[in-house]
Amino acid sequence: MPRALRGNSDLITFNMSTKENFASFKDSSSSTFVFVESFDNSEFDVRVGTITDSNHFATKHADSDKDLNSKLNNIFLKV
Repeated sequence: MPRALRGNSDLITFNMSTKENFASFKDSSSSTFVFVESFDNSEFDVRVGTITDSNHFATKHADSDKDLNSKLNNIFLKV
């Protein structure tokens, strides 16, 4: 089940586990969503956009929760 998390400011707090297959995160100041999905829990596809229109932005490999969340944060800083 997807979950939307709102950061305390303009940034999103990413806390996805590599054991999860899907998560969604929302920047409440801009209504931008970040959707993350994985079928093998090592390669994560990232989509960015709105709830009705998102586009593939990147695919990242991660071996740990810390690695995954760091990479997600770096992606969002580029958006």
